[in-house]
Amino acid sequence: MTTGDFVIRGAAVADGTGAPLYRADVAVRGGRIAGIGERLDGGNAIDAGGLVLAPGFIDMHAHSELAVLADHDHLAKLGQGVTLEVLGQDGLSYAPVDEATAPQMREAIAAWNGPLDVEYDWRTVGEYLDRLDRGIDGRGIPVNAAYLVPHGTVRMLAMGWDDRPPTGAELAAMRAQVAQGMEEGAFGLSAGLSYTPGMYAATAELVELCAVVARYGGYFGPHQRSYGAGAMEGYAEMIQIAREAGCALHLAHATLNYEVNAGRAAELLKLVDEALDEGVPVSLDTYPYLPGMTMLAALLPSWSLAGGYGALRERLGSPETRARIVHELDVTGTDGANGVPGHWDRYEIAGVANPELRGYVGRSVAEAAGAQRPAEFFLDLLVRDDFGTGCLMHVGNEENVRAIMRHGVHTGSSDGVLAGDKIHPRAWGSFARYLGHYTRELGLFTVEECVAHLTGRPAAVLGLPDRGLVKEGFAADLVLFDPATVDARSTFAEPRRQAAGIPYVFVNGALAIDNGDRTDALAGGSVRRPGWRA
Repeated sequence: MTTGDFVIRGAAVADGTGAPLYRADVAVRGGRIAGIGERLDGGNAIDAGGLVLAPGFIDMHAHSELAVLADHDHLAKLGQGVTLEVLGQDGLSYAPVDEATAPQMREAIAAWNGPLDVEYDWRTVGEYLDRLDRGIDGRGIPVNAAYLVPHGTVRMLAMGWDDRPPTGAELAAMRAQVAQGMEEGAFGLSAGLSYTPGMYAATAELVELCAVVARYGGYFGPHQRSYGAGAMEGYAEMIQIAREAGCALHLAHATLNYEVNAGRAAELLKLVDEALDEGVPVSLDTYPYLPGMTMLAALLPSWSLAGGYGALRERLGSPETRARIVHELDVTGTDGANGVPGHWDRYEIAGVANPELRGYVGRSVAEAAGAQRPAEFFLDLLVRDDFGTGCLMHVGNEENVRAIMRHGVHTGSSDGVLAGDKIHPRAWGSFARYLGHYTRELGLFTVEECVAHLTGRPAAVLGLPDRGLVKEGFAADLVLFDPATVDARSTFAEPRRQAAGIPYVFVNGALAIDNGDRTDALAGGSVRRPGWRA
């Protein structure tokens, strides 16, 4: 079935507001919800007996910039009911760039996105969004996609990889790039403040850029400076930036990791509540798992990466400099590793760029190092793999995860990295896990509450006027799931397994998942900030 007229009959509707479930037919015409009521007419009929009808899920933190342009099926997200992904995360993505920074960006985030297997034929944010609209073979993309202007990419474009404050001219250039990206349809500014070059930015620089975002009604979505030893200070700084800039704040993958933060979720939520009481618009997202995932090179101290990977290679040739890096990794804790000394037995090698190194995948750095000092092996591996290594970080805390996900401004995300030999199962399982494990099995939410976390709330953060709810006139991004069987089937051993209990998914009224099977539909495209300038 392609986009057309049809009726979903007898569904239990979770409308995205958190209101109680109710039974209704829902009619769709021309990709929009045309009616909600009893015994509606219109085209084909889908029997939804025993199923819950919800708005399509919104992934507030995704890394699918290339996947949506190369993977027709995109079952990682469609298979679990995601119909909109927010891209451009963690301050690093593929626009805006120029001829010099485009290849640097490709290298910088190869561990997240894999090799660039589509033509890199865009440079601006607007050109990337246009490329999403053209999609695969000119037909569109599997899901809808929104974009955040990435601060680290903007900084690289203005001043390279330098560890210093920007000049007045460089700051003006960054402000101009952020404004252009917002005018072209971006929803806000992301930041990766434990990744280079974004981590070199002072608070004042971020306030200046967020003030630009605020003028367009966008939000600041930071990966803050630390989720370990300096987590609370990092969260406080992000709130300070939002307060000073007059900008909405959305805390990306809000979590508290390592033993130093066990049981401290209440402290974070107190910061959030105090900011909300002051009138600072704050929201957050989480993924429903304990381990994190990132590029292995992110654990390095920021000073070692000043000037980029080429400069790092030269530094590693100096025995004194190498010894300093090893000392920081093992003894003091680097700013890249959340200020915590290396937990080499908990850092698992998840993917490599060099096929000759695949034997290390699935092993901790400590195990893979054998008789070699783990920090020394870590440095050797990065160089041998051209800094394309991904890692799983087994450092989470379940008490914190549960407390944060229950907060009133919480939204769902996957933080899903799709490239690599052994990816995190959150990429294929987060939304189904919310509905299965945390709702049905643990009872942390009712079904309708959980759906609101995954749909209406994130749509409100984005300011979308016609998505995120089952409501007449809204886009027909819809999911039918079985509350008795919905669950994540992805595991750390088998991470690429389609979610269970989600038989039907519609994107802009087109049936993308039919009785659990992927159709040929490519009905997604860019979703741009309301008020953007064509």
